[in-house]
Amino acid sequence: MRAFNYHRPTSLEEIGRILGSATDASLLAGGQSLIPSLKQRLAEPSDLVDLGGVPELAGIRVDGGEVRIGAMTRHADVAASKELAQSIPALAALADSIGDHQVRNRGTLGGSIANNDPAADYPAAVVGLDATVETNQREIPADEFFVDLFDTALEPGEIVTAVRFKAPEAAGYGKFPQPASRFALVGVMVARYADSVRVAVTGAGMCVFRVPEMEQALTSDFSEDAIRNITIPADDLNTDLHATAAYRAHLVGVMARKAVATALG
Repeated sequence: MRAFNYHRPTSLEEIGRILGSATDASLLAGGQSLIPSLKQRLAEPSDLVDLGGVPELAGIRVDGGEVRIGAMTRHADVAASKELAQSIPALAALADSIGDHQVRNRGTLGGSIANNDPAADYPAAVVGLDATVETNQREIPADEFFVDLFDTALEPGEIVTAVRFKAPEAAGYGKFPQPASRFALVGVMVARYADSVRVAVTGAGMCVFRVPEMEQALTSDFSEDAIRNITIPADDLNTDLHATAAYRAHLVGVMARKAVATALG
């Protein structure tokens, strides 16, 4: 790890000033990805900006059919929220499946989606629950936020401040975890709204993606059988030491049916 300037601002305005004057600053949320990168010298910022001192970036608010979660809200707080468990239980369950106790008590929603690891859980929730990502500059629809491997629509100096989720009529998250890391080999969020269904897949490809064929089938018939014969092409899916693309393609169907079963109660 190389030397850097450490900052702990207390407002978004102060963060903006630091980012404007720093040569090459990195934002520190929960640090679950950044700290290991610093230790391995994969990242060498001139300045490290700790977001933990900005109170407005944390917290959960449920307002009718919408849930707003601050970017610095820990996974453990999302998992333990009684209000969220009433409004979007699938989101609380997803948060509770992330990593282990240590990761859940340090990692944050904003840090996870800004990093956009292809095996992270939250991207499936953001896309599947038709969320809007709030930043210090604008609002970004979920379908436009995740761009590619570790790449998002965020511009230089742009900070995720919160995410607004649309509460569905029913939702479920099916996840096949990598046993050691608890990352998703494949995770599928299925959410039913009044006139549509959204199916979002994480872990299988380079980036979270939707499955229109499943969405159409489930809109007509929200049941496991409606998608039982739908297959996912393995051509563009990930192959690594944990699973082949063909196995991940198979898991998408299995986890999607599990998510539907969970949504049905």
